[in-house]
Amino acid sequence: MSTTGWIIVGVIVVIVAWVISVYNGLVAMGQRVSQAFADIDVQLRQRHDLIPNLVETVKGYAAHERGTLEAVIAARNAAVAARGPEAQAAAEQQLSGALGRLIALSEAYPDLKANANFQQLQAELTDIENKIAAARRFFNNAVSEYNARIAQFPAALFAASFGFTARQFFDLGEERKTVAEAPQVKF
Repeated sequence: MSTTGWIIVGVIVVIVAWVISVYNGLVAMGQRVSQAFADIDVQLRQRHDLIPNLVETVKGYAAHERGTLEAVIAARNAAVAARGPEAQAAAEQQLSGALGRLIALSEAYPDLKANANFQQLQAELTDIENKIAAARRFFNNAVSEYNARIAQFPAALFAASFGFTARQFFDLGEERKTVAEAPQVKF
């Protein structure tokens, strides 16, 4: 084989190695996004598991607030069933509103507000809300980096052909201002 042939083979090998490197980088970033979403999912499941206990505690003190309690359970069930960042964000938005109304009930019922179990559940809910916010920030950062990478040259040349598409942020929509702050727990 001539020198020109070796040069052509060398250039092809370098190009193939470069494409493999870019592809592996995109795969790693895609896995980071998936892992970040799984972290959000874990926190949301903990939140969902806490809600029935909170509702049962409130039910003992505010049984005639049936509409609020049923709204929380319905919102929780919708949030548990939601799949994907957009659907989960919308369902969590509804659940946050329902939980806010449930927590507000404690102001109308001093015995409930003083209940140790309710106070503990409220503290756990506040902790979980903070963890969800942190996981959401991590996820959205990972999505931002991933989306930027697939849009940048040279990955943009072949990212779509390898099946890499832009991911959606975990956006809270209109409730962003309300949920941006951790729930206020007052005793």
